[in-house]
Amino acid sequence: MKEIHIDIRIRSAAYEELDEEQRLLIDAAKEATARSYAPYSRFAVGAAALLANGVTVTGTNQENAAYPSGICAERTTLFYANSQYPDQPVRMLAIAARNESGFVDIPVPPCGACRQVLLETEQRFRHPIRILLHGRKDILILESVKDLLPLSFGAEFL
Repeated sequence: MKEIHIDIRIRSAAYEELDEEQRLLIDAAKEATARSYAPYSRFAVGAAALLANGVTVTGTNQENAAYPSGICAERTTLFYANSQYPDQPVRMLAIAARNESGFVDIPVPPCGACRQVLLETEQRFRHPIRILLHGRKDILILESVKDLLPLSFGAEFL
């Protein structure tokens, strides 16, 4: 039996260490949380996607009393971007979350369903998506969705 090691590179940075483009995208994700519809969990999530053409698209989580009927901020954002700008790759995606106490200290990663949609978007355009996960204490930076979803299932298996 052999052992396989998977290396994942995640950088951690303070807001001040980000470049202007990254700060603007984080700010857009944070602002988007104000438009979240989260009456049940009181956990507002905002996402902002920077497209290759320079357009920024935002989205929020949208809850529903029938929980499976809601949708996460990441999928709202990506589905809108892909439907309105079908030929534009997503260069970067920022995600921010807050609860009733304010923005969370520790960055919140996307759920499994969102990771799969992120992977499909990355593979669709053959372009890595940089992921910025906002937390008050630090911001995590991943260079590709593959870093969020190692051993991922994609179209190559179909």
